Amino acid sequence: MEARAGPTRVVSGRLLLDEMFPPLLAEALRERGYDVIAIAERAEGRGLPDPQVLELAVEEQRCLLTENIGDFETLRAGRLHDGRPCPGLLYSSPYRFPRTKTAIGRLISAIEELLVDDRLPPPGQVDWLSG
Repeated sequence: MEARAGPTRVVSGRLLLDEMFPPLLAEALRERGYDVIAIAERAEGRGLPDPQVLELAVEEQRCLLTENIGDFETLRAGRLHDGRPCPGLLYSSPYRFPRTKTAIGRLISAIEELLVDDRLPPPGQVDWLSG
């Protein structure tokens, strides 16, 4: 049997990174075998209004990682009130996880901890990134 390169784990968590997170973060997580997309990787994703970001996460069945808590909590409440689907939301803080070259490793590790254990918030639910 021939050995194949690439990730060996099977991961069910799908994650969409809001535009404040760099594509480098998504790339690093994909290299580890995770299904992670950064909105900033897509030309049509840059500057996309929050309601459309949320809709994209629903369409692609992805949990959304964002620092924009106020706006997304309002959107989540409205969708749930109206009976519309809402993705899981994972909140983070730039104070706890600064997006600097020296701190990106901590952010990757915290996200990977959730992905490896399949602990992303389910649709309609929220959680905070810790680590």
